[in-house]
Amino acid sequence: MAYPYQIKSLEEYQQNYQQSVMDPEGFWANVADHFYWRRKWDKVLEWNFKDPDVKWFTGGKLNITENCLDRHLGTLGNTPAIIWEPNDPEEHHRVITYRDLYNKVCQFANVLKNNGVKKGDRVCIYMGMIPELAIAVLACARIGAIHSVVFGGFSAQSIADRIQDAQASLVITCDGAFRGNKDIPLKSVIDDALIGCPSVKKVIVCTRTRTPVSMIKGRDLWWEDEIKQVETMGNPPCPAEEMDAEDMLFILYTSGSTGKPKGVVHTCGGYMVYANYTFVNTFQYQPGEVYFCTADVGWITGHSYIIYGPLSAGATTLMFEGVPTYPDAGRLWSIVDKFRVNILYTAPTAIRSLMGYGLGPVNHKDLSSLRKLGSVGEPINEEAWHWFKDHIGKGRCPIVDTWWQTETGGIMITPIAGVTKEKPGYATLPLPGIQPILVDEKGEEIKGNNVNGNLCIKFPWPGMLRTTYGDHERCRTTYFATYDNLYFTGDGCLRDEDGYYRITGRVDDVLNVSGHRIGTAEVENAINMHAGVVESAVVGYPHDIKGQGIYAYVITERQTHDPELTKKDILQTVSRIIGPIAKPDKIQFVSGLPKTRSGKIMRRILRKIAEGELDNLGDTSTLLDPAVVEEIKRSRL
Repeated sequence: MAYPYQIKSLEEYQQNYQQSVMDPEGFWANVADHFYWRRKWDKVLEWNFKDPDVKWFTGGKLNITENCLDRHLGTLGNTPAIIWEPNDPEEHHRVITYRDLYNKVCQFANVLKNNGVKKGDRVCIYMGMIPELAIAVLACARIGAIHSVVFGGFSAQSIADRIQDAQASLVITCDGAFRGNKDIPLKSVIDDALIGCPSVKKVIVCTRTRTPVSMIKGRDLWWEDEIKQVETMGNPPCPAEEMDAEDMLFILYTSGSTGKPKGVVHTCGGYMVYANYTFVNTFQYQPGEVYFCTADVGWITGHSYIIYGPLSAGATTLMFEGVPTYPDAGRLWSIVDKFRVNILYTAPTAIRSLMGYGLGPVNHKDLSSLRKLGSVGEPINEEAWHWFKDHIGKGRCPIVDTWWQTETGGIMITPIAGVTKEKPGYATLPLPGIQPILVDEKGEEIKGNNVNGNLCIKFPWPGMLRTTYGDHERCRTTYFATYDNLYFTGDGCLRDEDGYYRITGRVDDVLNVSGHRIGTAEVENAINMHAGVVESAVVGYPHDIKGQGIYAYVITERQTHDPELTKKDILQTVSRIIGPIAKPDKIQFVSGLPKTRSGKIMRRILRKIAEGELDNLGDTSTLLDPAVVEEIKRSRL
């Protein structure tokens, strides 16, 4: 499959970027022309950021699954679409070709129809990382049902909140899931969640762990039994439902500062074009390459860069059920070796964790197939960047340090692999079609280079969120009301002398110490440079003299025998890298940090502990390990 819109050189990038700013509608129409549309659009773009109201490819008719599956059957029918590697390396992996995937999606789409699901209905999916998760997602899209995937680790209360908000009528789950040395009882969590969810009429349960489960007559159905029923009907085809470009494709919930999850809504046409365009360009995907994204489909990275981006591009996408450290810390490198992986896209959290195990797990693994590396989820610190580059990429693989959000639908600012000159710690340059702008607190544009500001986007792009489900006003106030006529990302950003962008952390994670603005990410980067430090998190707290002081939570490689001396060493390191102004006022050694299941540190909780607000920590339902918080509270300085 050829990609005529794939950028091949820096000169081509500059030309495309200029065109995308001068004539955005012409630029995106040209990209969108390479997809299969039932009916072409009447108008490329209508927008205002006041309401907000954004529409792409108005009047266009399509189905995203025809672009991910049907259109590849003639040329790529026998090509692997999904390679699935199970949690247990002793269990056999699965290879699903494009033809297999098409058949399985049509089959399960018919199961959904048999159970009363129709266009516009919301379906909640709560599963482990097995191919059936991707099949369920695509089957929903096939019939025009709106999928809402919930990460297979959320609590019953979190699931109930999301089901109630979306008013889902059907839930798809598994008996259980394997993750590392844990078995997660998914079905029993769903049973608890559904006590207060009268909108749910049916639950379809896929067998994975053979955990004993309760099956309620009239509501609960086995996936396998439902498939058999479709087979007895002779496996009828399932024509794709015709969708409008602006019809909803999915809702994905992201935690909000208020504690109530926000249902970010993405639509069919613009999202498809953007997920594909960013995948093909950022990773410079070449037909036949094996692409491995280690994310979970429960997060936006899994939606855009395990399912929709790669499959719409006819790529081979690798899905992994397990965790990077099970059964040992060489697991990711074993997978690269086993499947001759060409592109690896993972999170800085995973890289830092694996760095802690040294090079033993990397040695004796053949990583020569790797051509491109990617990082996602947070800015990657320089030490992790160099380790990734030197020891995994062996110095020959470009690293794309991608900046984007659930709300943006796809990658926004990133190096293009092998095209953009890299700079560790920098997301570098915006992709064509993305018009970033730095503003001060008043919303005035900060022009020029070597400047800091709040990162906003001044023009719409096809993959952007359209609303927050059932609460458009929340979308407006969260993203469009802070600065007039701008999408506010919530991130602080530095633009350097080369015009490269470096994300400095959430705006509320930028400290004002004695009138100096200091990004928490910058301080953490410096602390993490210290030889004995595994990871750190930095927050501000009220300081009588400086206004804000710097409070650092630090995980060390081993228990430190002389904590005071280690603290002095860390302060010396920070002083050396940034300057004395950035030295933490307090350093608390901890065994772990409060993280969400996607690996993001919940600094809001750390900030409250640093400020002494121990009894009012807000919503902690998304935490991977709540016990960590209790330990940090007990040993607070």
